Amino acid sequence: MVIRFLIANAYSIGGTIRTTFMTAGQLARDHDVEIVSVYRLANEPGLELDPRVRLRALTDLRPESIGRRRRWAANRPSRLIHPDDSRYPRFNVLTDVALKRYLSGVRGGVLIGTRPGLNLAIARHAHTSAIRIGQDHMNAEGYPPGLLEAIAADYPALDAVTALTEGTADRYRELMGPGGRVVCIPNAAPDNDGGRRAQPGSRVIMAAGALTRRKGFDRLLRAWALLAPDHPDWSVEIFGDGVEHDALDANVQRLGLRRSVRLRGHSPKLMDELTRASLFAMTSRREGFPMVLLEAMSVGLPVVAYDCPTGPRDIVSDGVDGYVVPDGRTRLMAEALGRLMDDEDRRRHFGDEALEKVKHYDLAAIAGRWEELFGELVAARRSGPTARRRVAATARARA
Repeated sequence: MVIRFLIANAYSIGGTIRTTFMTAGQLARDHDVEIVSVYRLANEPGLELDPRVRLRALTDLRPESIGRRRRWAANRPSRLIHPDDSRYPRFNVLTDVALKRYLSGVRGGVLIGTRPGLNLAIARHAHTSAIRIGQDHMNAEGYPPGLLEAIAADYPALDAVTALTEGTADRYRELMGPGGRVVCIPNAAPDNDGGRRAQPGSRVIMAAGALTRRKGFDRLLRAWALLAPDHPDWSVEIFGDGVEHDALDANVQRLGLRRSVRLRGHSPKLMDELTRASLFAMTSRREGFPMVLLEAMSVGLPVVAYDCPTGPRDIVSDGVDGYVVPDGRTRLMAEALGRLMDDEDRRRHFGDEALEKVKHYDLAAIAGRWEELFGELVAARRSGPTARRRVAATARARA
């Protein structure tokens, strides 16, 4: 079976890219798998990809590759991608032409979109000989009304929609009605090569992600400011790059945290860095399914996370392998971190439980759920509309 993942930009770094690469590599053991990047801005991918998986870009937007005529098209806004998709500014007339040509030329196999704008384009323009799946890596509740209206109107044309959490899956069922096929398939945990393990005796709290407002590192700094004076031997390390770097650095200075907080930038070996810590903190304002929590728990780090929409409560069992704190409650975040900072035995126990938890997100098991969905959709195609309705009913029953 030919399986194609359609992604906006596979040459960058991010959670959607990372989990797509992981899933594609696992499926490539038994299938012909390709990742199709709508555009590229870099010479090489920012993340490692299994050599069995083909990678190609539909549009080369590197400055040295765009002539005058192509530059004119690249500067014109997209007419194909929905304007309420958060990545809309990255698409343009040049990517539209290439994407439309690609979608109309796909025949057979499986085509999986990875964001709303691409899913809508697949629903509207992909050849119906392909099994068409829309994957959501975010939280539907955070989408603008116009995008939700388009999803409700066009997603039912897809063979299936997959969501990362049951809450998001339920929202899609509401939007799409009884004719929609929605399945919850979470992301897989990264492979912990060599059984790397965090250090419960360490006095380092780590956090990681793009330095953007959505990731909420300013909220972490406010909580840490309440703890730092009484914990002079502890420190916070934040990994990631982004537009909020200078603002966060200014916050570190303003809150008097220069001696205990370090902005470490991007690390290509984050899991190795995580093994130096004994705690992981996540203070995002919004998530879809935070892969970074699985990365932290994969090395035995207990997690303290805000209960933002969505994901933390789906992954972390409060009081078992970490704490889930009411969203935005700075003092409660500080108290939860403080409880673990003051109790090494609890950090060790929570870390052991975290290692058990990630077994539920084993990559082979998650890939198996994709395989099962493919099989059901292929059978439905062969058997006609009645079987397709049965697949939809089965998906709803599993929920």
